[in-house]
Amino acid sequence: MSEQGTVHAAEYLQRADALRPAARTAVPANVLEALRSAKRLWIVPHERPDADALGAALGLKAILGQFGAEVAVVSSDAPPAVYDVIPTIAEVALEAPTWQPDAIVLVDCADPKRAGRIGELIIALPASTPRILIDHHVSNQTTWPLAWVDARAAATCEMVSLIALALGADLSVDEGRLATTLAAGVIMDTATFQHGNTTPRTLEVGGLLLAAGAPISEISRKIYRSKPLAQVQLHARVLASLNTTDDGRTVFATMMLADLTESGATPEMSEGIVDSLAHVSEADVAIFFKEDGPATARISVRTKGEGPDATAIAGAFGGGGHARAAGATIERPVSEAVTLVLARVTELRAHNVAG
Repeated sequence: MSEQGTVHAAEYLQRADALRPAARTAVPANVLEALRSAKRLWIVPHERPDADALGAALGLKAILGQFGAEVAVVSSDAPPAVYDVIPTIAEVALEAPTWQPDAIVLVDCADPKRAGRIGELIIALPASTPRILIDHHVSNQTTWPLAWVDARAAATCEMVSLIALALGADLSVDEGRLATTLAAGVIMDTATFQHGNTTPRTLEVGGLLLAAGAPISEISRKIYRSKPLAQVQLHARVLASLNTTDDGRTVFATMMLADLTESGATPEMSEGIVDSLAHVSEADVAIFFKEDGPATARISVRTKGEGPDATAIAGAFGGGGHARAAGATIERPVSEAVTLVLARVTELRAHNVAG
């Protein structure tokens, strides 16, 4: 990062003391004890990790490291360059360690199957290996006994910040690098505290991380207001395909692999396009379709106002997420996926399945 935040030690301690009782109440005791007792852990984010998944994994690694644990963050996919705002991003490994873990922690993810090839390694581990899940997606229906799923949390990084307080870890260490790591996920998933998922607790955690040294403004700028030319050109191409249905209430656009080639962009540079679609004031559903292969499409869904529940849209195709933001992978060509998904939205409107 080009700028570092300032640690406000006295204010940090005051805020940490004020929030700690709520943290100890929020985090399930069995999850806390499992994290406290494990000495060698793998922490795994979902495939194609975003800032919240990466921040939660790397933040938890640093937190548990304060208590002497050996921790590896292992991802099936390399972190996109846009998330270099996370100061510890280089600690993400793309291959599992040779050592066997005492416990596995899955973050920002409902199931090992959504963690790609590393998820397959988790499934193959001995059944006796404790598996811990930490996630904030309302669609997460896990039956794991060691799970903390809090759909009220704006980000998994918000939850990991509370875990730090409950364990007695110091979020202000390393000149604010840990706080910055966690703040990146909170900022990403709330659009810098603009989304409706922002709660008073989210703002308390944000204030805590700011006091602990996270440069909130700089993180927000790097994630949301700083893009290379190729990314801007990609967004322009895709937004030129914008179309509407349902009398203008549904807005959608498609990105083909050729769009990446023509603009010189990489797949992760499509981040933010669905949010641009959601800016259309007349629409309450925004859908971004991405070609992911000859017969595979990925969708990102945003809804607002009286629009349908986003999980009811994505869930029909095996996806999930939140009431206002969800996604799915559909094993169909993009053209077919567009037809199927738009029909689903129209069906939900007819049955008034609001978010």
